Amino acid sequence: MPVHVVHFEHQNERQWGVIRGERITPIPGTFASTGELIAGTRLDELAALPDGELALAEIKLLSPVTRNQQFVCQGANYRQHMIESGMDPDAKHFNMIFTKAQSCIVAADSELIKPRQVRFLDYEIELGLVLRREIAGKVTVTDATLHEFVAGVVIVNDYSARDIQIPQMQFYKGKSFRTFGPVGPFLCLLGPQDMGYLKQLQLRLTVNGEVRQNDSTANLVFGPAETLSELSGVQDFAAGDLIATGTPAGCALSIPSPTKQRIAALLPERVKWQAFMKVQAGRSQYLKAGDLVEASIRSSDGVIDLGVQRNRVVEYV
Repeated sequence: MPVHVVHFEHQNERQWGVIRGERITPIPGTFASTGELIAGTRLDELAALPDGELALAEIKLLSPVTRNQQFVCQGANYRQHMIESGMDPDAKHFNMIFTKAQSCIVAADSELIKPRQVRFLDYEIELGLVLRREIAGKVTVTDATLHEFVAGVVIVNDYSARDIQIPQMQFYKGKSFRTFGPVGPFLCLLGPQDMGYLKQLQLRLTVNGEVRQNDSTANLVFGPAETLSELSGVQDFAAGDLIATGTPAGCALSIPSPTKQRIAALLPERVKWQAFMKVQAGRSQYLKAGDLVEASIRSSDGVIDLGVQRNRVVEYV
């Protein structure tokens, strides 16, 4: 059975615990990072811990992925999201990869700070994979061996400043403002028998109660095994590092059709981006101060439930 873990602050001390319902059992030991927790504990030992000593209301939740871990992301990785972005999922044969700054990682219930210069703030619910072990060379990962590389899963929201990301072609900059990467509330640690759930989790995001995104990981274009196989040939990873696997359709961003994109390519840069900004300005879906974004990921049988992220949008004044 999966074990749900939290990172929290209690009486001015940072601790790790197993959460069951509204009760938390502290995990013995001191772990300075998510990677240290994963390397220093065993799933069966965590599952055997007694019922919780602390009430959820007594503690302050922190991100279960610490800021000393890498934050790597996939883009355009759900079929319908690719289609609404003007791409053909059957013709795109490359995995789109980028990173976010580790400093944007915050707790699941943190306020989302909208920088004053950002006009078009967007949401992106994503399933996050937390790695089990170091990867220091090219490996071939399969569904049968995925448990050797993935320790667990979390909710990630890849908040994005579209007016920086798109016109400036700055994914890193547009997605890395502080608070743009809430993670958690729970890290769900998985055993080998649980890996099949990665293909059947339901992602759901609402803004002020209105459903904006609702899709299943069954519709991922590049799955965890093939993504890890590819990335292992590019870079090193450590235990506890985070890979966000892409977002479903339903974002605020409006992408021109392929025909309009070809026409826009013929226009002067200034004219092209003026048109882009005008279209985005007409999109009421972009986040505004006071909006409440709620994100959840769970399996249909309830065995895996990653909790609910709640982010209230506030604006610099």
